[in-house]
Amino acid sequence: MSKAEVKDTFIYRKEDTLLSRSAWIDGLGLAVKSATIFPQNSLHSVPKINGAVSLFSDKTGVLEAILDFHLVTKWKTAGDSITAALRLAKPGSKNILIVGAGTVGHNLLDAYSSAFPNASFLVWNRTHERAVSMASGRSNTVAVEDLEASVRSADIISCATMSKQSIIKGEWLRPGQHLDLIGAYRPDMREVDDLSLCRSKIFVDSYDTTIEHIGELKIPLKEKVISRVDILADFYQINKFTRKSDDEITIFKNGGGAHLDLMVAKYILTAWQKNKSFET
Repeated sequence: MSKAEVKDTFIYRKEDTLLSRSAWIDGLGLAVKSATIFPQNSLHSVPKINGAVSLFSDKTGVLEAILDFHLVTKWKTAGDSITAALRLAKPGSKNILIVGAGTVGHNLLDAYSSAFPNASFLVWNRTHERAVSMASGRSNTVAVEDLEASVRSADIISCATMSKQSIIKGEWLRPGQHLDLIGAYRPDMREVDDLSLCRSKIFVDSYDTTIEHIGELKIPLKEKVISRVDILADFYQINKFTRKSDDEITIFKNGGGAHLDLMVAKYILTAWQKNKSFET
């Protein structure tokens, strides 16, 4: 199976975004994921992020399915982050901080709980009440208000915010930590500062969808804070996702990518078709 061809397009209206991601993997199929991100929707009790994934046949180009955006994104985003964390985080990591108590934050809490069953969790959110709600009913999860202290104490820090300004400071980090960065998706968005990047070994899910598209890397690359060679590997070189010492700080930028959505969407469709055949 050949390397995916991918293309991202962005349309903006002030803070609102239409993000379309397309991918074609020869031998697997084609997919287009369209996402609308309207940050002010939370004021009206409407989800901030909505969308759909269109899946097309590799042989004929015929539309095979339209899949729920949240279902595909849930498994793809969490799966990418866990794949990286299991390779880059220190074995036996027990203190995990989730930064952001939105839909993605909830998915990450479930995923990390499964991958690190003996871990304890902290949840931080700008609106503390949402962190409290997310932690409610979980014996291993506590809502916190002091972000700096929580970052300093964590083995793994997973960020899923819509912040434009860096909220994680490099001076807070300590040797051996792993950072999982998910939230920034626009060229003007970042979750960590320059020092965080300079202190860390950097990995991404896809070079094609992060370096020129997302401010987390695009800005410091343009300003020559880091260089292209500092981004050590993407998932096409998964064997390079390794921690070489207990003292290394590792960063994984989970920028997403339509080729990953395509893989997950195809899996979901195949599983659904098998279940339908059992029912009949």
